[in-house]
Amino acid sequence: MKVAIYARVSTNEQNVQNQVVELERYCTARAYEVYKMYVDEGVSGSKESRPQFDAMMSAASKRLFDCLLVWKLDRLSRSLKHLLNTMDTLNSLGISFICYTDNIDTTTSTGKLMFSIIGAFSEFERSLIRERVCLGLQRAREKGKKLGRPIAKLNDYKVSSLSYQGMSLREIARQTGVCHVTVLNHLARHKSEIND
Repeated sequence: MKVAIYARVSTNEQNVQNQVVELERYCTARAYEVYKMYVDEGVSGSKESRPQFDAMMSAASKRLFDCLLVWKLDRLSRSLKHLLNTMDTLNSLGISFICYTDNIDTTTSTGKLMFSIIGAFSEFERSLIRERVCLGLQRAREKGKKLGRPIAKLNDYKVSSLSYQGMSLREIARQTGVCHVTVLNHLARHKSEIND
Protein backbone atom coordinates (compact mmCIF):
# COMPACT_ATOMS: atom_id res chain seq x y z
CA MET A 1 0.00 0.00 0.00
CA LYS A 2 1.32 3.44 -0.96
CA VAL A 3 1.09 5.87 1.95
CA ALA A 4 1.39 9.65 1.90
CA ILE A 5 2.53 11.14 5.20
CA TYR A 6 1.35 14.60 6.19
CA ALA A 7 3.04 16.43 9.09
CA ARG A 8 2.68 20.00 10.29
CA VAL A 9 3.97 22.34 12.98
CA SER A 10 2.61 25.84 13.62
CA THR A 11 5.88 27.64 14.31
CA ASN A 12 9.41 27.37 12.97
CA GLU A 13 10.61 26.83 16.55
CA GLN A 14 8.74 23.51 16.76
CA ASN A 15 10.36 20.36 15.43
CA VAL A 16 8.40 18.26 12.96
CA GLN A 17 10.93 15.40 13.15
CA ASN A 18 9.19 13.81 16.15
CA GLN A 19 6.09 13.21 14.04
CA VAL A 20 8.02 12.16 10.93
CA VAL A 21 10.22 9.58 12.67
CA GLU A 22 7.26 7.84 14.35
CA LEU A 23 5.16 7.83 11.20
CA GLU A 24 8.02 6.38 9.12
CA ARG A 25 8.55 3.71 11.80
CA TYR A 26 4.82 2.90 11.66
CA CYS A 27 5.02 2.41 7.87
CA THR A 28 8.13 0.25 8.11
CA ALA A 29 6.51 -2.01 10.76
CA ARG A 30 3.54 -2.63 8.45
CA ALA A 31 5.54 -2.87 5.21
CA TYR A 32 3.78 0.20 3.77
CA GLU A 33 5.55 2.02 0.94
CA VAL A 34 5.96 5.73 1.72
CA TYR A 35 4.86 7.49 -1.46
CA LYS A 36 5.83 10.98 -0.31
CA MET A 37 6.28 13.06 2.83
CA TYR A 38 4.33 16.35 2.91
CA VAL A 39 5.52 18.71 5.64
CA ASP A 40 4.17 22.20 6.39
CA GLU A 41 6.43 24.00 8.86
CA GLY A 42 5.43 27.29 10.49
CA VAL A 43 1.89 27.08 9.09
CA SER A 44 -1.25 27.26 11.22
CA GLY A 45 -3.72 24.38 11.02
CA SER A 46 -6.55 26.90 10.92
CA LYS A 47 -5.50 27.86 7.36
CA GLU A 48 -7.35 25.79 4.80
CA SER A 49 -4.75 26.46 2.11
CA ARG A 50 -1.21 25.36 2.96
CA PRO A 51 1.55 24.66 0.40
CA GLN A 52 2.25 21.03 1.26
CA PHE A 53 -1.36 20.24 2.23
CA ASP A 54 -2.53 21.55 -1.17
CA ALA A 55 0.15 19.49 -2.96
CA MET A 56 -0.92 16.40 -1.01
CA MET A 57 -4.61 16.90 -1.88
CA SER A 58 -3.66 17.42 -5.54
CA ALA A 59 -1.80 14.08 -5.51
CA ALA A 60 -4.81 12.50 -3.79
CA SER A 61 -7.13 13.72 -6.54
CA LYS A 62 -4.88 11.87 -9.04
CA ARG A 63 -4.95 8.73 -6.83
CA LEU A 64 -1.15 8.69 -6.55
CA PHE A 65 -1.36 7.08 -3.11
CA ASP A 66 -3.74 4.70 -1.32
CA CYS A 67 -3.68 6.03 2.22
CA LEU A 68 -2.98 9.24 4.13
CA LEU A 69 -1.16 8.94 7.45
CA VAL A 70 -1.07 11.78 10.01
CA TRP A 71 0.21 12.08 13.59
CA LYS A 72 -2.93 13.68 15.07
CA LEU A 73 -6.18 15.05 13.63
CA ASP A 74 -5.20 18.60 14.59
CA ARG A 75 -2.07 18.25 12.42
CA LEU A 76 -4.39 17.85 9.42
CA SER A 77 -6.75 20.66 10.42
CA ARG A 78 -7.84 22.69 13.43
CA SER A 79 -11.21 23.49 11.84
CA LEU A 80 -13.87 20.79 12.19
CA LYS A 81 -15.51 21.88 8.94
CA HIS A 82 -12.24 21.71 7.02
CA LEU A 83 -11.37 18.36 8.62
CA LEU A 84 -14.76 16.88 7.66
CA ASN A 85 -14.44 18.19 4.10
CA THR A 86 -10.94 16.73 3.78
CA MET A 87 -12.05 13.36 5.15
CA ASP A 88 -15.08 13.39 2.86
CA THR A 89 -12.87 14.14 -0.17
CA LEU A 90 -10.48 11.31 0.72
CA ASN A 91 -13.41 8.95 1.20
CA SER A 92 -14.91 9.85 -2.18
CA LEU A 93 -11.51 9.19 -3.82
CA GLY A 94 -11.27 5.79 -2.15
CA ILE A 95 -8.21 6.83 -0.13
CA SER A 96 -7.87 5.34 3.35
CA PHE A 97 -6.96 7.47 6.34
CA ILE A 98 -4.85 6.62 9.39
CA CYS A 99 -4.42 8.91 12.37
CA TYR A 100 -1.57 7.51 14.46
CA THR A 101 -2.28 8.88 17.96
CA ASP A 102 -6.10 9.05 17.71
CA ASN A 103 -6.39 5.37 16.66
CA ILE A 104 -8.38 6.02 13.49
CA ASP A 105 -7.61 3.53 10.73
CA THR A 106 -10.05 3.30 7.83
CA THR A 107 -8.25 0.24 6.44
CA THR A 108 -10.08 -1.71 9.20
CA SER A 109 -13.83 -2.40 9.56
CA THR A 110 -14.07 -0.20 12.67
CA GLY A 111 -12.20 2.59 10.89
CA LYS A 112 -14.51 2.33 7.87
CA LEU A 113 -17.47 2.69 10.22
CA MET A 114 -15.83 5.79 11.76
CA PHE A 115 -15.26 7.20 8.26
CA SER A 116 -18.94 6.61 7.41
CA ILE A 117 -20.02 8.43 10.57
CA ILE A 118 -17.72 11.35 9.73
CA GLY A 119 -19.14 11.39 6.18
CA ALA A 120 -22.69 11.42 7.59
CA PHE A 121 -21.84 14.39 9.83
CA SER A 122 -20.35 16.18 6.84
CA GLU A 123 -23.50 15.59 4.76
CA PHE A 124 -25.66 16.67 7.70
CA GLU A 125 -23.69 19.93 7.99
CA ARG A 126 -24.12 20.60 4.24
CA SER A 127 -27.88 19.98 4.56
CA LEU A 128 -28.14 22.42 7.46
CA ILE A 129 -26.29 25.10 5.49
CA ARG A 130 -28.55 24.51 2.46
CA GLU A 131 -31.67 24.80 4.68
CA ARG A 132 -30.43 28.06 6.22
CA VAL A 133 -29.70 29.56 2.79
CA CYS A 134 -33.15 28.56 1.46
CA LEU A 135 -34.89 30.00 4.54
CA GLY A 136 -32.89 33.22 4.23
CA LEU A 137 -33.86 33.58 0.56
CA GLN A 138 -37.51 32.86 1.36
CA ARG A 139 -37.55 35.52 4.13
CA ALA A 140 -35.94 38.03 1.77
CA ARG A 141 -38.60 37.35 -0.89
CA GLU A 142 -41.38 37.69 1.69
CA LYS A 143 -39.98 41.10 2.66
CA GLY A 144 -40.15 42.13 -1.00
CA LYS A 145 -36.43 42.13 -1.64
CA LYS A 146 -35.44 41.50 -5.23
CA LEU A 147 -32.86 38.75 -5.51
CA GLY A 148 -30.22 38.33 -8.16
CA ARG A 149 -28.26 40.79 -10.22
CA PRO A 150 -29.99 44.13 -10.81
CA ILE A 151 -31.11 44.77 -14.38
CA ALA A 152 -28.67 47.09 -16.13
CA LYS A 153 -30.16 50.39 -17.27
CA LEU A 154 -29.31 51.02 -20.92
CA ASN A 155 -30.13 53.88 -23.20
CA ASP A 156 -31.92 52.12 -26.09
CA TYR A 157 -31.20 54.92 -28.50
CA LYS A 158 -27.49 55.12 -27.68
CA VAL A 159 -26.96 51.32 -27.91
CA SER A 160 -28.88 51.09 -31.19
CA SER A 161 -27.07 54.10 -32.62
CA LEU A 162 -23.61 52.78 -31.72
CA SER A 163 -24.54 49.34 -33.10
CA TYR A 164 -25.81 50.90 -36.33
CA GLN A 165 -22.47 52.73 -36.67
CA GLY A 166 -20.81 49.28 -36.75
CA MET A 167 -19.19 49.58 -33.32
CA SER A 168 -18.14 46.30 -31.66
CA LEU A 169 -20.05 44.91 -28.66
CA ARG A 170 -17.03 45.53 -26.42
CA GLU A 171 -16.73 49.14 -27.53
CA ILE A 172 -20.48 49.74 -27.01
CA ALA A 173 -20.14 48.14 -23.57
CA ARG A 174 -17.19 50.39 -22.72
CA GLN A 175 -19.06 53.52 -23.79
CA THR A 176 -22.28 52.57 -21.96
CA GLY A 177 -20.57 51.24 -18.80
CA VAL A 178 -21.89 47.66 -18.91
CA CYS A 179 -20.40 44.31 -19.91
CA HIS A 180 -20.51 43.16 -23.56
CA VAL A 181 -22.87 40.26 -22.71
CA THR A 182 -25.43 42.78 -21.41
CA VAL A 183 -25.16 44.70 -24.69
CA LEU A 184 -25.54 41.47 -26.69
CA ASN A 185 -28.62 40.43 -24.68
CA HIS A 186 -30.10 43.92 -25.00
CA LEU A 187 -29.64 43.96 -28.79
CA ALA A 188 -31.09 40.44 -29.12
CA ARG A 189 -34.15 41.44 -27.03
CA HIS A 190 -34.58 44.64 -29.02
CA LYS A 191 -34.35 42.71 -32.32
CA SER A 192 -36.99 40.17 -31.21
CA GLU A 193 -39.32 42.99 -30.14
CA ILE A 194 -39.02 44.55 -33.62
CA ASN A 195 -39.72 41.21 -35.31
CA ASP A 196 -42.84 40.51 -33.17
